[in-house]
Amino acid sequence: MSVIAPSSVFMPTLPGSYYTDPGIFEREQHEIFSRQWTYACRAEDLPAPGRFVRRRLGDESVIVVRGGDGELRAFLNVCRHRGASLCLTDSGDAGRAIRCPYHAWAYNLDGSLITAPNWRSMAAIDKADYGLHPVHLAEWHGLVWLNLSEDPEPFEEQIWPQLDYRLGGDRAKLERYGLAGLRVGKRIEYEVAANWKIIQENFQECYHCGTIHPELVGALPEFAVLTGGADAGYHTGGYGFAEGVESFSLSGHAELPRLPCLDPDDDRKYYGMVLRPNCFLSLLPDHAIVHRFELVAPEVTRVVCEWLFAPETVADPAHAPGIDDAVELFHRVNQQDFAASEWCQPNMRSRAYRNGGVLVPTEQEIIGRWYYRWYRESMGLDTAGPDATPAAGERA
Repeated sequence: MSVIAPSSVFMPTLPGSYYTDPGIFEREQHEIFSRQWTYACRAEDLPAPGRFVRRRLGDESVIVVRGGDGELRAFLNVCRHRGASLCLTDSGDAGRAIRCPYHAWAYNLDGSLITAPNWRSMAAIDKADYGLHPVHLAEWHGLVWLNLSEDPEPFEEQIWPQLDYRLGGDRAKLERYGLAGLRVGKRIEYEVAANWKIIQENFQECYHCGTIHPELVGALPEFAVLTGGADAGYHTGGYGFAEGVESFSLSGHAELPRLPCLDPDDDRKYYGMVLRPNCFLSLLPDHAIVHRFELVAPEVTRVVCEWLFAPETVADPAHAPGIDDAVELFHRVNQQDFAASEWCQPNMRSRAYRNGGVLVPTEQEIIGRWYYRWYRESMGLDTAGPDATPAAGERA
C-alpha cells in the first residue's frame, strides 16, 4: 500500500491488526498488564476489614482485601488446595477470613492459611508454606494499583514521569486536589465495542472535539481550536473555562463548593491525562473524574467511570442536583467518545487499514511520540515506527 503523504506531514498509526489480533491482545496481557502497575480500584471501595474487590490482571484473577489491621493487601484469587477461585464476585465482604467455596480451606485476611477440614491428618505440614500468593500493591492518592511482577519497578517511577509530562513538573498541583479524601458521587460502567487502545488514543487528542463534542467545547473553547504543529503537546497550565461558564457541568452554573485546597490559579480550569496503562484522570475545581479501563477481549473494553466530590458535597442532599449536572456533561462526552471508537473498530479489519492510518500534526506529539513509544517499548517492538513492528502474533 503506497504512502499517502510525506512523513514530514503525517505520521503512521499502528497497523489495523494491533486492534483485532488475539495474539497481540495476549501479548499485551503478558508484556503490559502482567508487568506494569495497573489501576484496580479506589481505597474507598474497601472501607472495612474483610471487604474485597476482584480484578483481572493479564491472565490472573486478583483480589484486594482490607485486613484486620486496616492495611490493603492483594493476592492471586487461587486456593492453594485445588485451585478454586476464592472470591466469586467482583466485590463483597469476606468477613474475618477468606474461605474457599469448594473445600472450605480458610485464610486470614493477611493471606496466611488458618486451617482446612481434617487438618489433623495433615499436621506435619507447615501452614506457612500454603498461604495465598501475594501481589504487589501501591496505594497512591486514594487509588490502588497492582503489579504481578516478582520484582516490579517502584510505582512512583512509573507514574511520576507521566504526570510531570502532563503538569509541567508541578507535583504540588496534584496534591492540592486531595484525591484520597474525595468520595464517589456517581459511578457508570460502559461496555465499548472497541479495542482499549482506540479509546485511549481518542482521549489523547482533540482533533475530533469540535466535530462530536458540542457540550465539551462549549465549556472548554480551546478544545474547538486546533493549534500546534508536530510538536503540539499538552497545555500544562490547564484549559480554561469559556466566558460565563463557572462550573464544568452541563448548565455551566457554579452550584457545588470548590475543593478546599486549590490555589486561585486552579479555578475555572480543566486538566485531563491518561495514566498508563489503564487510567484516565480529570481534575476540576469542584470534582475529579477517574476512568478505569478493563480489557475484556481484543475488540471489547469495559470502562468504569467515577465522579469524585468532597465528602460533605456527596453527603448533602441539597447538592444532588449539582452533582447530576456535573455528571451529565462528561457522561455525554463518554457516550460520544465511545460511539466514535465503535465507528473505527470494525474497519480495523479492512484491507484499507491493513497498514494503519495516519496522525495529523496536532496528534503526533502525544499519541505518536509519547503514547506509541511507550506501547512499543512495553511490547518489545522496534521504536522506529509501526511499519517496523513484527507481524501480527509474531514474538518480538
